[in-house]
Amino acid sequence: PGTGLSHRSADGACILPRPSTRGLRSMTGTFSSRPTRLFIVLAAFFSANAIIAEFVGVKIFALETTLGLPPFGWNLFGQSGSLSFTAGVLLWPLVFVMTDVVNEYFGRRGVRFISFLAAGLICYAFLFAYLAISLAPAAWWTTVNAERGVPDMQAAFANVFGQGLWTIGGSLVAFLVGQLIDVGIFHRIREATGERWIWLRATGSTAVSQLVDSFVVLYIAFVLGPQQWPIALFLAVGTVNYLYKLTAAIALIPLIYLMRRGIERYLGEAEAGRLKAEASG
Repeated sequence: PGTGLSHRSADGACILPRPSTRGLRSMTGTFSSRPTRLFIVLAAFFSANAIIAEFVGVKIFALETTLGLPPFGWNLFGQSGSLSFTAGVLLWPLVFVMTDVVNEYFGRRGVRFISFLAAGLICYAFLFAYLAISLAPAAWWTTVNAERGVPDMQAAFANVFGQGLWTIGGSLVAFLVGQLIDVGIFHRIREATGERWIWLRATGSTAVSQLVDSFVVLYIAFVLGPQQWPIALFLAVGTVNYLYKLTAAIALIPLIYLMRRGIERYLGEAEAGRLKAEASG
């Protein structure tokens, strides 16, 4: 049995061997570990949010109009404007929360792993988006939505999914640099405060990492890139974007405590304590 060879019984009937279940039992044992399942779920949501944020970020929305508020005009560094953001900012705060939760229970190695995983998946997604754009469109499909205000579906598809390489590169560099800064500051604050003041290490690390992220992405994409923004515009837009991200990070502090409570209930006090001890080591 387990050799993959059949044999015959005394009456000549062919007897097939029973398939081995050792591999299945091993896999089941691996995924029965609650910390393993938790890490898989967190990594999946982290990566999904990062990828979706990259693709929906092509849309710019007016925050005041969305909320039904009168326009709020800002004036910084000699530049003026309204509160207009990419749609990706709706998801990036959730990425920050996931980063802090993974930091708390899986440490530096966990955050680095999911960060490079997400960056690789973003590159993979854009690679196939560009491949899809390069495919010759069906003639009937190009004008299928003309009555709905989209006269050329191929052009619309290319504009939505075909972000410039400077924007993609800037976003990826800013994302990775911000994540690595976040994990370092998170653990420095944790070493100084121990298990107290969860909000401080979560918000403090996000405040510094997103300060870097907000300006790096704009500098690469729009100052070094083909649009050649003036420095005053770069500083003004970067400051507004950063203030939004900082406000969102503060607003999500209750969510961090809620997720922490749910995770510790799921893992159990002893297992959660063991993970946090290993994460801070």
